[in-house]
Amino acid sequence: MTSSGTGDPTYLGAGDPALTDYYPAWLDKLADDVTVEGSLLDGAVLGAEGVRTILVTIRGLYDHQEFSFAGPYGDNGFLETYTARVRGEPIGCAVLVTRDDAGQTQHIAANYRPRSSLLLLSRLVGEKLAGTPYEEYFVDPGTD
Repeated sequence: MTSSGTGDPTYLGAGDPALTDYYPAWLDKLADDVTVEGSLLDGAVLGAEGVRTILVTIRGLYDHQEFSFAGPYGDNGFLETYTARVRGEPIGCAVLVTRDDAGQTQHIAANYRPRSSLLLLSRLVGEKLAGTPYEEYFVDPGTD
């Protein structure tokens, strides 16, 4: 991340052609008791259905997404870093995925930045998931 001189962060992507059509294969290999937590959520969500619902909802809200890194981390980990746009606002994310001994995704931790975009995305996810058991993990869409 660099500064644009105005105090607003500017996120740079690596532009690696190998990441152009990247899809997180770990999303298709969720353990039944997988958990997701991170700066976008208030708490941790347990279970493959909830985790998949939340992650697919988040990805569906991106105007654009560009991965700058995706690869193994340690013995059972996988790391992704990417930038995206949500309603034109820039957002960056670092995702750490931990797999169990069977190779299934066991835990996902995601750190979003900057806070203003994080709050926008959290509100939008809350709107999309209103009326579901998952809405409680996100910023109330009715808040300013």
